Amino acid sequence: MPREQAVKARKERNAALVEVMLLAAMADGKVTQLELQTLLRRVIERPEFEGTKPEELNALVEASAKRLSKAHDLEEILTSLRERLVGHKSRMLGFGLAAAIAFADHRATRAELGLLKLFQAALGISEDEVAQIIDVIEGGGSLSEALGEPLERLYAEVMVLVSAADGKLKEAEARELVESFASDPLFHNVSPERAQDFVSEAVSALVAEGLPQRLHVLAHGLTTHAQRLKAYRLATKIAHAGGQEPTAAEQRILHILQATFGLADDEVARLDRQA
Repeated sequence: MPREQAVKARKERNAALVEVMLLAAMADGKVTQLELQTLLRRVIERPEFEGTKPEELNALVEASAKRLSKAHDLEEILTSLRERLVGHKSRMLGFGLAAAIAFADHRATRAELGLLKLFQAALGISEDEVAQIIDVIEGGGSLSEALGEPLERLYAEVMVLVSAADGKLKEAEARELVESFASDPLFHNVSPERAQDFVSEAVSALVAEGLPQRLHVLAHGLTTHAQRLKAYRLATKIAHAGGQEPTAAEQRILHILQATFGLADDEVARLDRQA
């Protein structure tokens, strides 16, 4: 059931992302070939759509256009987008994709800029975040440059991987995870609400995408040796939560993380002793 729910949430999120792009393309009353090409290019480059077949994408675009045509007004559409784009990262991505369509020809019309303002307000995107996204788009960059996973989010995911290693989250592990957010300097800028978002997103991503894909994301997001050592330290804290020895499943995850991050045996042994 959890996997079915995660897959359903993924489909709903992706439909919302397509709808955001379609709305941006239709903002000035006409959809250009360049805007359609940009829509397809942005979809192809995003990992959220990985594994989507061409015929599935066509069906998604058609279904999204049909949903938009049946909406009573823009407020109904914005409400639906907020409900399906769960978490700040998804909403940032939605705004970024809309902006990519609006600036497809390197200039946005007044109607397109007005729609982006509505998206910004509805999705809770700050002025600084808007500026960052627009700068990347105008510079021809990938949205990944503007939407890179916050380090705190990646550190949280490492802890979640260990916590879920044996298929259930033990009380001591949950307490250790919460205490890490509250006391570790790594998370001093993370509010309780944002921390909960990080954990929820990590669990959903693991269920929907599987361990190999999430390890790939972690390896590309945690690029320095210092970051990887910090991540592994947090993982060992969870594995040793409550003074317990790591289970066989947790040890397996720790070994996989060591290999993924390229950590030496002596480094790992030192972190294990500290935990």
